[in-house]
Amino acid sequence: MVKLTGLNKIKTAVFISGTGSNLKNLIKFSKIKNSPISVDLIFSNNSKAKGLKFSNLFDIKKYVLTFKDTKAAEEKILNLLNKDNIKFICLAGFMKILSRSFIKKFNGKIINIHPSLLPKYKGLDTHIRAIKNKDKVAGCTVHFVTSKLDSGKIILQKKIKISKKDTPTSLAKKVLRQEHKLYPAAIKKIFD
Repeated sequence: MVKLTGLNKIKTAVFISGTGSNLKNLIKFSKIKNSPISVDLIFSNNSKAKGLKFSNLFDIKKYVLTFKDTKAAEEKILNLLNKDNIKFICLAGFMKILSRSFIKKFNGKIINIHPSLLPKYKGLDTHIRAIKNKDKVAGCTVHFVTSKLDSGKIILQKKIKISKKDTPTSLAKKVLRQEHKLYPAAIKKIFD
C-alpha cells in the first residue's frame, strides 16, 4: 500500500457505547506521524457514554443515535459517513449489532476489538465464561466485521495468562490494557 503522510491519512469513524478507553487510545494513535488513520467522527448509541467527552477534548464531531429504529439510524449514519468521506470504521465497545446491508456497504472496512481469543467466547460476558471454564489464558482479538457476530477474519490476537486470583473484573482490566496495544498494531498491519 501507499505510504501515508499526515495529509492523506484514512478518514475513520469510531463507534462506542461506553467509557471510550479504546476510542481515546485510537485518537492518540491517530495523532502520531506514522499512523495510517485520522479519527474524524465518533458515533454512539448511548447518550450517556462517557467516551463522548473525547469529542470535545480532541475537537472531533460526534453523533448519538438511539437505534430504536435500526434501519433509520443506519441510514443516517451512512449519510454522515459519506458526507465526511469516511473510509474506515473501528468498533470500540459498540454494543449494537450492525445489519448485513450496513456491513455490505463498508465491506472489509469495518474492524472490531473483542475481549476474548476468538473464535472462543463470541458475544458478551467473555471474562466470566473464561474463568468459569477454568481457562489458563484469555486475551483479545481484532477482527474484520462480517454479518456473523464476532466471526470475521482475525487480524491480530494477544494472549494473557489467567491467574488463580483473577476475577472477571481483574481479568477485564488486564485484557483492556492489552487491547490498547493490540488495536493500533492491527490497524498498522492492515495498512502496511
